[in-house]
Amino acid sequence: MTDIKFCGLRTPQDVSEAVRLGARWVGLVHFPPSPRHIKPSKVDHLIALKGEAESVAVLVDPDDALIDAANAAGHDWLQLHGQETPDRVAEVKARTGLRVIKALPVAEAADMDAAKAFDGIADMILFDAKPPQGADRPGGWGEGYDYGLLKSLRISTPWLLSGGLHAHNVRAAVKASGAMAVDVSSGIERAPGVKSATKMAAFAAALRD
Repeated sequence: MTDIKFCGLRTPQDVSEAVRLGARWVGLVHFPPSPRHIKPSKVDHLIALKGEAESVAVLVDPDDALIDAANAAGHDWLQLHGQETPDRVAEVKARTGLRVIKALPVAEAADMDAAKAFDGIADMILFDAKPPQGADRPGGWGEGYDYGLLKSLRISTPWLLSGGLHAHNVRAAVKASGAMAVDVSSGIERAPGVKSATKMAAFAAALRD
């Protein structure tokens, strides 16, 4: 069984469908440049629907005020998707008591070295595709990379495969990378920030059939 994180959810229907499909995590983005952004103060009704899934606040280089707002919203995890250092990850964990996912960009084999600095500090590491040049946000572009780069990864921290995944490639990506958990956002949308229940179901089915 491959664990799924459905990310960038914005509506009760999104969350309910994710839960119905057995998602382990539901990701809510708190970053205004993203088409998936929702304010931390506006997510109570979404978190209330998560059932046995765990809620993840996705943040990009957040200040302490945003960290505190995400914590107060009732999330189970924080995902740091910017330029945060290992020291900042440790600081955020100590400040909130929450588990932290650190996202790292990947384009080539040398990029994997960055994971070593977060090994044993972050609770999970998420490997995402490097964003296009000039991008105003670090993720959610639907770009992929050579998922096989992760096959030889040697870290003790659990990790998530992300970047360009969709129903038609996720099984091959899991096989190539050895991933035990995957994260998807744009690959389950019919438009930026607008989730498709049909695509969500197809994604889950691709991993479980």
